[in-house]
Amino acid sequence: MGGARPATREATRHTGSGRRRAVTAALMLAMGLAALDATIVSIAVPQIVADLGGFSVFSWLFSGYLLAVTVTLPVYGKLSDTFGRKPVLVAGAALFLLGSLLCALAWNMAALIAFRIVQGLGGGALQGTVQTLAADLYPLAERPRIQARLSTVWAVSAVAGPGVGGVLATYADWRWIFLINLPLGAVALWLLVRHLHEPPRESTGGRPRTDWAGALTILACGGALLMALVQGGVAWSWFSWPSLCLLGTGVALIGVLVLIERRAAEPIIPGWVWRRRTIAAVNLALGALGLLMVAPTVFLATYAQSVLGLAPVAAGFVVSVWTLTWPLSAALSQHVYRRIGFRDTAILGITGAALVLFSFAFLPYPGEAWQPTLLMLLLGAALGLFQLPLIIGVQSSVEWEERGTATASILFCRQTGQTLGAAAFGAVANGVLASRLGGSGDLDAVTHDLGSGPASEPVRRAVADAVHAVYLGAGGAAVVALLVLVLVAPRRFPVLKG
Repeated sequence: MGGARPATREATRHTGSGRRRAVTAALMLAMGLAALDATIVSIAVPQIVADLGGFSVFSWLFSGYLLAVTVTLPVYGKLSDTFGRKPVLVAGAALFLLGSLLCALAWNMAALIAFRIVQGLGGGALQGTVQTLAADLYPLAERPRIQARLSTVWAVSAVAGPGVGGVLATYADWRWIFLINLPLGAVALWLLVRHLHEPPRESTGGRPRTDWAGALTILACGGALLMALVQGGVAWSWFSWPSLCLLGTGVALIGVLVLIERRAAEPIIPGWVWRRRTIAAVNLALGALGLLMVAPTVFLATYAQSVLGLAPVAAGFVVSVWTLTWPLSAALSQHVYRRIGFRDTAILGITGAALVLFSFAFLPYPGEAWQPTLLMLLLGAALGLFQLPLIIGVQSSVEWEERGTATASILFCRQTGQTLGAAAFGAVANGVLASRLGGSGDLDAVTHDLGSGPASEPVRRAVADAVHAVYLGAGGAAVVALLVLVLVAPRRFPVLKG
């Protein structure tokens, strides 16, 4: 790698225990902000639209943020390997807070959407660099503990987001949804600036070279493809000219990106990310994880309310119970992978997840609330065994100067999988609803109708069939992840000391 290199392989291992605890607190706070912001806006949409207008485009409050976070992950990963974690994380947190302030000052829907994209540009740094820095701070034996803490913070924040947003929108003003980030983010920034000290970086001759052409091409390519996936079948039909133009542009930019990265001295997405079996297999497996997570996170709440007849609070509990077992299972996974290895632990977890997802389709109609609740508890336990060993395995197989890029690549694949899953499973659900309701089925419309009273029997059965189909698809994604681990991943991950 040209330019500067760290004095030691671990960027912050020399940090004292007191400083390390302070930095860990800052990382957890930053991770909580990123997770909270992904969901907190959803419940306040009626108040935002009533104040600013723009109902026809409000979905971009979520799509714009998602696009910005996803396409910047690999860029921030490479920058953190080149310039260090601290400047990238501090700059990303500052950009996130600037976006939050601008969102609170938005005067119309277009401005709010633009400022949400600014937030997402900072959020990409929070997601990727926090995970990488956590691996820098702790040796291999202690990484499961810190990663489990971050997983817990992410899960709790994501689940609490709608509730916090509802309280602020009801008793204060929707703008406080964004203003609340400022004091919390300021504390995280202060802790990072004061307590995070990276060792001097020894020069290997010449200035670090940054592949800005590759970075911009990734942003353009990812933006075009993800926009097509997010908006296809929603804002326009899949075979309309906007979809075809965006998909064509994205594919063309992939070719351009390959040419740029081959010639770049320090490519944003280096070829070794896909040439190394360990990282390539984990990228594909976590992409499948992103796909299957759409079923419980997007569709289960509709099932709980319409089919089981639960109130929103009770439905939220059914959806959120996996946040109890996922971090617990992740924290305990170290006792498993130390005996049987990273790959076999992940295989055990994804096999259990596949069985749980396929079991959902065999739930009785209409069923009892405890049945999907039990499945969600089991699913969380299985995915805790699956995801965390793969992340730690990849982070432990690379040197410090490659860790940011490797971590960002697997998070990018997981995020892209979620985007693909939302589009694909949304089409599956709408197709099943249309066939069951005589061509009039649209999941969003059905969900809206449910708010006015109990669902009719045909609608309940249609929603049950649609969600069962989605869970079967999610089970198929779990099988794909299992096959990738069995056929592509090495039996033993290479582990470096540290």
